[in-house]
Amino acid sequence: MEILELLLGCSWLGAILVPLNPASRSKQIQYFVSTTEPALIFVDEATTLAWGSDSYLSSLSVTRLEHGIQLDGIDEIDGFDPLPETTLAILFTSGTTGNPKGVMCPHSQFIYWGEIVGGMLEMGEEDVVYTCLPLFHTNALNAFIQSLLHGAIFHLGPRFSVSKFWSRMQESGTTITYLLGAMVAMLMTNGDTHSDKKHKVRNILAPGTPAPVLREFEDRFGVRLFEAHGMTETNATIGPEHGRQQIGFMGKAIPGFEAKIVDSDGIPVPMGEPGELLLKSNLPGAFARGYWRMPEETEKAWRDGWFHSGDRVIEIDGWYKFVDRIKDVIRRRGENISAWEVEQALQSLEEVSVAAAIAVPSELGEDEVMAFIVLDGDNSISPKKILDSCSSILPRHALPRFIEFVDELPLTETGKIRKVELRALGVRDTTWDAQKEGYSASRR
Repeated sequence: MEILELLLGCSWLGAILVPLNPASRSKQIQYFVSTTEPALIFVDEATTLAWGSDSYLSSLSVTRLEHGIQLDGIDEIDGFDPLPETTLAILFTSGTTGNPKGVMCPHSQFIYWGEIVGGMLEMGEEDVVYTCLPLFHTNALNAFIQSLLHGAIFHLGPRFSVSKFWSRMQESGTTITYLLGAMVAMLMTNGDTHSDKKHKVRNILAPGTPAPVLREFEDRFGVRLFEAHGMTETNATIGPEHGRQQIGFMGKAIPGFEAKIVDSDGIPVPMGEPGELLLKSNLPGAFARGYWRMPEETEKAWRDGWFHSGDRVIEIDGWYKFVDRIKDVIRRRGENISAWEVEQALQSLEEVSVAAAIAVPSELGEDEVMAFIVLDGDNSISPKKILDSCSSILPRHALPRFIEFVDELPLTETGKIRKVELRALGVRDTTWDAQKEGYSASRR
């Protein structure tokens, strides 16, 4: 909960909050710290940062939140002008072909998130809002802002559990909560129906819910699921129209925002044909200000007044349906994983010559990570040894579930890996499956 106090403190001081995933490893933390150059670093009692023997990180001054937040001697930032467009937080998203990008989120963006999504969920003073999602992501942070703006009680729960979810809803008196599509699918696998409707939950924001399970979930648990489209860089730009939704569609453009779909040349595509989703805000400060210290990436994403989402969608009569991600990002357990980072970790092993990571379908509706690996010369290494070695570099959710050893990778004329061919191969009889083998990454 201290991170929420830090968020409010930063808003009053004129400082910028940079929340990090506690599962980040040494090299990732070094990148985040060296990029943002923080004045203060806080860690809580339960967090042990994976700094190891890294001399750079070990030399940093760290404050532990053992007895609440103490900012003795820290005054308001000199010259701070509390404009709505002032950056309040830098939220790191996974890079697709390079390092993660720090999204500069202003005060005004948080306010619009709170107003729009809170309104969408019909939130009011009588509501209890519950989230078990991580506070280093925009979803949970904005649930907190929604509660503040609409006068609701905010309840921060422990890590998501299929067996305990509905009992926690009942105990907390929750009326509004948040799930990811994979969580919805997981809850449907629970055979215990005793607590299915013994709760007060009425509305759940659950983007990415597989269409076949949506109505079944609503009927079983007596709730309403809301689909929408929002990104760390944008806002809640697409959602229900006057509370009405179409199964399988994210929704329509919300008032104050515009959307269009274009091909690779930037030309609008005919209705029903897939293309990249471009978004525009008519509300000042509703979108992020760009990427921290990445002007070229900012210019690439924000062009001609439109934000290029990287999402491949189709539009039918104003309703937008998600197809897939254009860029090479893997979505697993609610986390965006950079295939590039996975590949770099694999290729850091002396036995590995080259590796390619792709997304393959999960039984739960999101992605699993699959790696195609070419070994160096006559070297040999077991899949378990690969994952053991990479577990000190990558967070557990980014470790490949599937590993396939190959003699070579398909390449384009310019030497780039043709991942479209790897996706077509997918999981085969020769593929090693960590889940089937009972592999579990060690905690380090």
